[in-house]
Amino acid sequence: MKNLDDTKLSDEELVSKIVETNDSNLFAILYDRYAGVVYNKCYGFSKNKEEAQDLTHDVFIRLFVKLRTFKGKSKFSTWLYSFTYNFCVNYVQRNKEKKKEKVTVVTDQVKENSNEEEIDDATLFELKSDKLAKALEIISVSEKMILLMKYQDDMSIKEITEALSLGESAVKMRLKRAKEKVIKAYNAL
Repeated sequence: MKNLDDTKLSDEELVSKIVETNDSNLFAILYDRYAGVVYNKCYGFSKNKEEAQDLTHDVFIRLFVKLRTFKGKSKFSTWLYSFTYNFCVNYVQRNKEKKKEKVTVVTDQVKENSNEEEIDDATLFELKSDKLAKALEIISVSEKMILLMKYQDDMSIKEITEALSLGESAVKMRLKRAKEKVIKAYNAL
């Protein structure tokens, strides 16, 4: 039975209490707070409701086991976001490896053009969504992830640096490269 006082705890206090007591009722409170957000992230990677539900379930099972690794250096929500992204990226990469074993056709070869003009955000927003979705499938998972963090989830550079444990300049460079690659992939379609 959930204690009403426990539902008022901050995320960090709740995590600390879960780690201390291993109480599944407390974990259920955490689940209730974040199941929707985690599901949306998983759905962004799978594009399939049933698969997203399975991934969400798997994330929370893994989360229960790994919760004690949360050290409180960032907000819990940021840590969970990173945890979910990493889980989904690993899942997608495993699936891609399985597909490569079955199919030997390479579809992600994109011609490089060094004279490409600077890609700005407005260029990205002008792209047609269905074609953009195809272009996002062509680029690497890590490039897709950082673009989704910035433009779908509206995370700031600072939030992305925390979530990915990278420096600010590294995040900016990865965003720039990912934008360039998605535009090239888009134009090649």
